[in-house]
Amino acid sequence: MEEFDNNHIEESDAVFSKTIKAGKRTYYIDVKQTKNKEHYLTITERKKKFNKNSGNFELEKHRIFLYQEDFESFINAINDSIDFIIDNQPTE
Repeated sequence: MEEFDNNHIEESDAVFSKTIKAGKRTYYIDVKQTKNKEHYLTITERKKKFNKNSGNFELEKHRIFLYQEDFESFINAINDSIDFIIDNQPTE
């Protein structure tokens, strides 16, 4: 996966943004603000998908919103999942 910054922040209402390009998928990690000036995180996955009916590629988006009170639980779950994958990866 290659990580880089781009002009995505200009296309959204984000106050901070990171972009990760991963093959046909692009991930956007954005910090946004509520009306009360509280920050929250959005993670957006955008991928190209071929539509057999139209014969064209379409962009499919999925978005997750994370609020500050959930950060620790989310990070712990991600870290536990990554540790599990590393510890249980089949050897060849």
